[in-house]
Amino acid sequence: MSVAMCTFNGAAYVTEQLRSIFGQTRPPAQIVVSDDASTDGTPELVESVVTEWRARNPLSAIEVRVIRNASGLGVTGNFEQALGACSGDILALSDQDDIWHPRRLELMTAEFTRRPELVLLHTDARLVDGDGHPLGMTLLQTLGVADVAKALEHDGRALELLVQRNIVTGATMMVRRELLEGARPFPAAWVHDEWLAMVAALTGTMDLLDEQLVDYRQHDANQIGVTNLDTAGRLGRLRAPRTERNRRLLARARALAERAPSLLGPTAEPSVLYLLEGKLAHEVVRSSLPAAYAARILPVVREWRTGRYARFGRGAQDVLRDLVQPV
Repeated sequence: MSVAMCTFNGAAYVTEQLRSIFGQTRPPAQIVVSDDASTDGTPELVESVVTEWRARNPLSAIEVRVIRNASGLGVTGNFEQALGACSGDILALSDQDDIWHPRRLELMTAEFTRRPELVLLHTDARLVDGDGHPLGMTLLQTLGVADVAKALEHDGRALELLVQRNIVTGATMMVRRELLEGARPFPAAWVHDEWLAMVAALTGTMDLLDEQLVDYRQHDANQIGVTNLDTAGRLGRLRAPRTERNRRLLARARALAERAPSLLGPTAEPSVLYLLEGKLAHEVVRSSLPAAYAARILPVVREWRTGRYARFGRGAQDVLRDLVQPV
């Protein structure tokens, strides 16, 4: 089992995260740290933490490899590199600023052992502030993930859920190597964890272990944090410009449609290909809506009548967004 940790200017928190990984009840065989051209001494700090650990635990067999990027690859590229450098059959993704609960690897690895068909497993997380104090919410609560969504995933219907929205966060994820190999190269339009989850839903079995096994730290320097979907968060989304987001969603749908035949192979179920074609058609419509608010009404109503807002998005919420968001 390997851990793939990505770092970038993470000196403030990386020591605590590394210690939580070293302190697992079932420690990994390998930790790969891929640093994305930090300027705050993060890789040197990582190496000093490793040296300190080895001095205190001379019998530890954990292999640690630190990769230093001369120039930044970005979050997705850096995670693809870190995962590719891992040698384990099961790979755990790690952010630089979280804290793992002691039994995270033990509990998740047990699920992979018990279920040979499982290629991806993710969990909930406890949200904490920059000082590690609980914020009183879990990750899935903050994302608005209801029991019905969890049930879809437990029932092996994750694809139906993921064509609507992503609920998988990389900091809580473990995958089998076979999933990584099938998913590479990661498309530029996708974030690494969303892409791995989508490929898992298309080609294998994925599931949610509904436990909080990570303290997911929220602070001003998060590269990717969590978006709150309470009333204030939803209102903020309605005021946000729509152009870049819709361009990104369309690019992802196109990349998925292009890769699907090779991912699924010649025995691909027509219903799955039809689903992905529908997703692409929906994003084409949304991205091509006119700038003028009044001119959007008719195409939005037409798209609503197809049922695709509900099947491939957040239903009425997305209808409202498409009607009122500024360009």
